[in-house]
Parts: sequence; C-alpha cells; structure tokens
Amino acid sequence: MKRTYSSEFKIKHAVVAEKLGINKIMLYRWIDQYETYGGEAFVGKGHLRAEDAELRKLRKENERLRMENEILKKAAAYFAKDRDGE
Repeated sequence: MKRTYSSEFKIKHAVVAEKLGINKIMLYRWIDQYETYGGEAFVGKGHLRAEDAELRKLRKENERLRMENEILKKAAAYFAKDRDGE
C-alpha cells in the first residue's frame, strides 16, 4: 500500500532535512523504516533486527542439517556397498 503525503508534510520534512544537512529522501526512508519496524528500525551497523537474526540462525542450521544428511547418505551407501561385497 503506497502512502501519500501532503504538501505541508513534505515541506516541513524538507526543511528539517536541510537543517540537519541530510538528503530529504533519506529522511523519508527513515520515516518509512520506523513506521514499518518501530523500535527495531535502527539497530546499527553490523546488527540485525530480531526477525533477521532468527532467519540467519535458521538458514545456518538448515545448511548444517543438509551437510549432515549428505554425510549420512554417503556413509549408508558405503556400508551398503561393503555388505554387498562380503
């Protein structure tokens, strides 16, 4: 859903951005991030929001489980071949 802003809103924020010495587009991005994520919007460089940290953790665990699964498949194939050879 796209938000629309009044001219008055845009002018006020353009003035604020100018006083802060930042690009007004950056100010709009910060506003949007705050409206989307609330207090977790600005976690800082090198840090993740809780949901992103959880996703990263689950992806790492998924990769580890895939690797373990491949090892077990190879071991099962090896032992099956060894039994057939006897």
